[in-house]
Order: sequence, then structure tokens, then C-alpha cells
Amino acid sequence: MRKNVVVVVSTSIAVVVVGALIRKWKQWKEQQLRRMKQIIRRFARESATPLKCLWQVADDMVTSMQDSLAITDDSPSLNMVVSNATSLPLGDEEGFFYGVSLHGRNLLMLCARLGGKNKPISALQRQHISIPDAVMAGSSLEINDYIAKEIAEFVSAHPEIEDSAPAKNKKLGFTLAYPVHQAMPFSVTASEHKNANNPVREGMVKDLNRALTNHGMKMHVASLVDETIGGLAGGRYYNRESVVAVNLGATTNAAYVEPAEDVASDLAQSSNSSEKVISMEWGNFYSPNFPSTLYDDILDAESSDPGGRRFEKLISGDFLGEVVRQILLKLAKETALFGCRVPPKLMTPYLIRSSDMAAMHQDTSEDREIVGEKLGEIFEIHNCCPMAREVVAEVCDIVAERGARLAGAGIVGIIKKLGRIKNRKSVVTVEGELYEHYRIFRNYLHSGVWEMLGKDFSDNVIIEHSHGGSGTGALFLAAAQTRANSSDS
Repeated sequence: MRKNVVVVVSTSIAVVVVGALIRKWKQWKEQQLRRMKQIIRRFARESATPLKCLWQVADDMVTSMQDSLAITDDSPSLNMVVSNATSLPLGDEEGFFYGVSLHGRNLLMLCARLGGKNKPISALQRQHISIPDAVMAGSSLEINDYIAKEIAEFVSAHPEIEDSAPAKNKKLGFTLAYPVHQAMPFSVTASEHKNANNPVREGMVKDLNRALTNHGMKMHVASLVDETIGGLAGGRYYNRESVVAVNLGATTNAAYVEPAEDVASDLAQSSNSSEKVISMEWGNFYSPNFPSTLYDDILDAESSDPGGRRFEKLISGDFLGEVVRQILLKLAKETALFGCRVPPKLMTPYLIRSSDMAAMHQDTSEDREIVGEKLGEIFEIHNCCPMAREVVAEVCDIVAERGARLAGAGIVGIIKKLGRIKNRKSVVTVEGELYEHYRIFRNYLHSGVWEMLGKDFSDNVIIEHSHGGSGTGALFLAAAQTRANSSDS
């Protein structure tokens, strides 16, 4: 009888202890859930881009543009580089053209036939080459020689199709995916950098053309320009009202056409043209009205250039995924989003690419299965619960919406600076992986611009994808430069 009593008492104590543990665990989970909601709500609130904020950013963009164009020394925000691409297409250029686009160590070579503004690009051929480490470690002359050799081989493998124009009269379009002056091992002053005739660019062109000649090429490069100006050339080929081009990829930039009288005289001496092509290098743009958060401050402090490229760190593909990682790391530490142990790889910066972010954000599968797969691939986070996957998608949405709407505000700022919002149609050409492949980002950008302009003026700004895709701007520049060369000869 006494043994039975002991067993009953022991069992009762065990039940009480287990019940207490369960209640404590539930309380802990509820606290974690409340904290998770607090973190996400605060981040969403601080990242918000209401209409007032967007117009403040657009107006700050206008002011920065005006200040930069009026002076020749270093600007606190925008560089506003006057391009040495002195001619844009008219739309009647026809023929078979070659172009090159250099993205760091990645070389894209293209050729295609242009048939006029009423016909699409045809016979388009692309070839990607990665410049070897040994070449990249060499001198600029060695790099130019390697590039020239690859171009010569590409042209030989893709001869001109039904084109009577002699090769010696043609120009080779050449664009770079970063500011031109950063391609050289020496620096230039701010006024040289902003001037279309600075010796750095001229020296680069001469070295490249010398290498092309050494490899038997008759076509030469007229100028090296930012790839965003190539996008502007492609837009202008098909529409005379194309005045702005934007690149939204791993990095970001904008280029536009500015009336010559609004550019400081010592910057506008490259030609007698009534308009100048400006590469804004708008990644450096800063506005005190940016919706900044703790996570942006951490990203900036840990970056290679604290305080610099603040706009780029809010809207470009290189940084959107890193902001997402910063928030997920905080959630993992403070709310055990992925379990009691913080996944080690979640502490490694810049593992989330924009393509990964787009895939997770746009996942419409049941229980966000793609989100789960991506978390496994990137961070080795396996078997996370459906709620955690929803949180990841929500964080992606907040970051993407903010970046896209701010990019849209920048576009509206440029159009406002040109005085074209109310009385003229303006075409904006956009390229880059964020715009091309991240559908929700693209939709947020469009809706932000429409919201800013309202029903009365939204039809005056037309945003369209670049013709032929990324890199093809070099072909349109080749066409324009060939026409200009024929007119001068």
C-alpha cells in the first residue's frame, strides 16, 4: 500500500514539473514571437517610403544635380561626369555593328544588325569571357592587349553580314560597368574626372586602339563610356524623347541628356552640341531624407567606404541582400528564428545575392518551399518552420519595396530637373538584373513613380526595359559613333 502511495505521489510531482516546463516553454515562445513582431514592425516603420518622403528625396536629387553642374571641383554628393560620347543615335543608323562591355574582369562581346528605329535588333550574337587572374595582375597595357586579342578573335568568328560599309570607317562601341576613371591605376583630380576631355580617358582609348591595331583590327574605339550611357544610346535610337537611362544591377548608375547651357563652361568644352550626355554616378547621392535603419548603419560601417555610396547601398543588388541578412541575423539571435543555435553561415556577410532574394520573395509555392531551399543552399539552414519562411519573405518585401521606390524617386528627380514632368513625354530606359529579373522590385518601382506623378502626369514618364538587353548599348554607341565619323570625314 505504501509503495502505491509513493508511486502516485511521484507521478503527480512529475506531471506538475512537466506541466510547469511546458508552460514556461510556451511563455518563452510567446515572448520570442512578440519580440520578432516588434523587430519587424520597427524595421518596416523606419523603412517606409510615403509620398512625402519620396518627393523630399526627388527634390534633394534636383538640388544635388544643380549644385554639381555649377561647379568643377569635388561635389559633396553627385559627380555628374560629362561623357566623351559626343553623339547619340538618331534612329536611322543601319548596318552590322560590334560592341564590347567590360564588367570588372568579365568581358561581353556582341555583334548585331540594326535596321532602323522601326525594326528590332537582329542577328544578335554574344560571347562572354572571364579575364584570367594572371592577366588582371599585369599592367594596363597587358590587359588591353588581352582584350584586343579576344575582340579580334570574336570579329573573325562573326564576320559582318551583308554590310557594304568598310570596316575602317566603323567604330567599335565600348562600355564599362563602373566609372571610367576607376579602370586606371592612377587617379585624377575632380575637375579632370568631370571633364569630357580629361587625359585619363584619352590615354585609355589610345592604348586600346594601339592594341587593336597590333592584332590586325581596322575598327577602333571612339570613346570609353559608362554602360548606362550605352543604355541611353539604345533608348534614343528608338525614341527621340528618351532622355534618361538607369542601371539597376549589382551596382547602380543613371545617365541623362542635359541642355548644354546648364553645364559649367569648362566642363562642356568637348563639342558644340546643344546637349550633353551626363553620367551621374548617382550611387554617391545622399539625402538627409533617406529612410535609414540600424541595419543600414551597420552595413555602411562595415563596408569598404563608410559614409560613401549611400544611395547605392539602399537600392542596388550588391546591398539589398546584405540588409536582409543583417535583419535575419538579429532575429536569429534575439528570437531564435532558426532554432536555439544561430546558424554560423548567417554571420558571413554578402552571401545573399539579389537573384536569391528575388527567388525567395517571389516564391508562391505552398509553405514557401523555395525559401526553405534557398536558406539551405545559402546558410545551411534546414527544416525551418513555415512561419520562419514567411518571415524571410516579409523581410525581403520590406527591403525591396524601399529600394525600388527610392530608385523611382531618383528617376522623378531627374525628370523634374529637366522640367519635363508636366509638359513633355519622357522615356526612361532601365536595365540590370533587379529590373529585368526581379518582378516585384520592378512593380514597386513603377507604382512608386505613378504614385508620385498622379493620374494627371503619370503618362508623361514612360519606363521601359532596354532594347536587346544588358550590354547592347555598346552596339548603339558604335552606330552613332560610326555615323559621326562618316560625317566628319
